[in-house]
Amino acid sequence: MHQQQKSGTDPSVEFIDVGVTKLSPAGTSMVILERISFTARQGEITGIIGASGSGKSTLIRLCNRLDDPSAGTIALNGQNIATIDPLLLRRKIAMVLQKPFMFEGTLLENLQRPFLFRKLAPPSAGSLEITRVLDLVQLPAEMLDRDARSLSGGEQQRVNLARALVNHPEVLLLDEPTSALDRPSTARLASTLSNICQSEHLSIIVVTHDLYLAEHIVNHLIYLEAGRIVEQGVGPQMLAKPQTTAFSNFLAKPEKSSS
Repeated sequence: MHQQQKSGTDPSVEFIDVGVTKLSPAGTSMVILERISFTARQGEITGIIGASGSGKSTLIRLCNRLDDPSAGTIALNGQNIATIDPLLLRRKIAMVLQKPFMFEGTLLENLQRPFLFRKLAPPSAGSLEITRVLDLVQLPAEMLDRDARSLSGGEQQRVNLARALVNHPEVLLLDEPTSALDRPSTARLASTLSNICQSEHLSIIVVTHDLYLAEHIVNHLIYLEAGRIVEQGVGPQMLAKPQTTAFSNFLAKPEKSSS
């Protein structure tokens, strides 16, 4: 059953007429995204779905300036993100990549990495910071001494989440978080993301090809095709009653692989 999150009163991330144009190898201009406008609010999960090549991954990379738009504005709580120092921005808007990456060492050492990067004293195993993120992602403290690279795919994805959350971000970006997970692990991750969104009052933006995830946790759903928003609205309603032929055709033959 879809879990409804508490809606924030203020927008967290706003895309206003955002476009991305790049040069092809042949030197011609290619439109990757065109006139993208939407709001991802605090306390809600925004889902972005679409076929391969629709611009999903480019869109999410714009949020913390791994890419920059060719046109339009992206704002975090009303401030143009182009005016925010990129390192500060990436603490405010954290990204969890599609494939979990574990640094060499234990689970605890992986969670301490963000502090070391900032030249801060790392928190200890029993600290509030470590206890908080373990609780959020539902990992037991007994695992802290485990070699992070020996963990299962689902466990590594949770470590990735915990490492992103340790900096207290305002926005969490997830790029195909369930692509390497089986259905039980996907269901557990979906429940975890819903709980995190509610308890931390975050704005979560998730790119996914997984319609289970889109149906069960997404509040605001966006369907992209060829770099344009074809349809957007309340997640479960959109999936139950698509308003466009394009989205209806996509739902009839959803992709089984990530893009």
